[in-house]
Amino acid sequence: MSVRGRFQFPHPLALLFGIAVFAALMSYVVPAGEYERRVDDATGRTVVVAGTYHEVEPTPVGAFQMALAIPRGLIDAADIIVLVLLAGGAFTVLDESGTLRRGVSALVKNAGTGLMVIPVVSMIFAVGGIVENMQEEIIALVPVLLVLTRRVGYPPIVAVAMSGGAAMVGSAFSPINPFQVQLAQKLAELPLGSGGLFRSVFLVIALAWWIGMTMRYAARNRLPAQLIEDDSEVKVTRRDALTFGVVLVTFVIVIWGMTSRGWGFNDLSALFFIMGIVVGAVNGMGFTGTAEAYVKGFRAMASAAVMIGFARAIFVVLQDGQIIDTMVNALFAPLQGLPLLVSSVGVVVAQTVIHFFVPSVTGHAVLTMPVLVPLSDLLELSRQVIVLTYQYGAGLCDLITPTNGALLAILSVAGLTYADWMRFALRLYLGLVALGLSAIAAAIAIGL
Repeated sequence: MSVRGRFQFPHPLALLFGIAVFAALMSYVVPAGEYERRVDDATGRTVVVAGTYHEVEPTPVGAFQMALAIPRGLIDAADIIVLVLLAGGAFTVLDESGTLRRGVSALVKNAGTGLMVIPVVSMIFAVGGIVENMQEEIIALVPVLLVLTRRVGYPPIVAVAMSGGAAMVGSAFSPINPFQVQLAQKLAELPLGSGGLFRSVFLVIALAWWIGMTMRYAARNRLPAQLIEDDSEVKVTRRDALTFGVVLVTFVIVIWGMTSRGWGFNDLSALFFIMGIVVGAVNGMGFTGTAEAYVKGFRAMASAAVMIGFARAIFVVLQDGQIIDTMVNALFAPLQGLPLLVSSVGVVVAQTVIHFFVPSVTGHAVLTMPVLVPLSDLLELSRQVIVLTYQYGAGLCDLITPTNGALLAILSVAGLTYADWMRFALRLYLGLVALGLSAIAAAIAIGL
């Protein structure tokens, strides 16, 4: 409670720790249970065997075990944390070179009021979400986007909305995202890319809604622009052009590696590390200058990296308490016997609730899809619709769930609280959920 008597939203680390404590307490109340699991030949992943849920011996999580989940969560998320640190260091090198300052100033100078910057930047990040579920990679780019929004005269929340927000919307409505829709389709034994045109239509509508509302917010909340008037600062040099070329090639390689080579976080970390070294060399920063920029980036990204580990610790606690499967079974069992549309809405709600506790979209898919596919067959509900309920339930939930470490890290770097973000994003999220439910209704109507 603040001095004025108004509620003050807790610090993100305190919030995540509080949720971990609550999860530990739940392990004393919620019956322990589990599904049997097997290795799926099509995906190579361990999946749940539907209809095999049974209670097991309780394993409540004590105080020390809950505290131990924090370092375990950090270790489990080590590959993501390393990516955040190395990518953050690389983009700090880019920032220290001055190339970004001059590039952003030139962009703003040629953008008039700057309003058209929002759809351009939003679409860049939306493509990242559509193609490779971009989230953690955005954390290192937030300082760059804050420079852009300051120069144009928009509040920091616009930087988050047109980067993390646009990417998460693109991910949730994507027809090709390998970490969401493609994985879910594999688990549902559907052809990859099936229903792509249908999904693309609603993807366009969703992005138009998100970008349009972001532009509306930006126009209504203008701040004094911090434009650079010195032409020497605005002029982009050949060295700057070469530097931007290095960054562009890096992102092309990222997309190629993710889509064609099956790259993971460690591959991306190595690539961004190399990018930082090359950018430092191109700009004559030397070994010392480049190393100092990396250290500065590590400091800036440290709190964001820790938040990701804390978010992972919540899942560790629930896993140790053996109550995740119990929650899944309790949420989905009552949906049998309801009308198709009603049961579909119920599945979306259940998916949203589960994603709060299982914020990994891939882990969420592996946990819930094997349970939902047999249920969809019993309900005579299309498996394609079940995949949609997963996308619009779990995928969209990334926009608001406080257990999404990447979201909290992005907000932290932008200097925003979770409450700040919710005041902006909640209404937009509800609009997207309504759009998703409309898509599900349309899919049922046309027999998708």
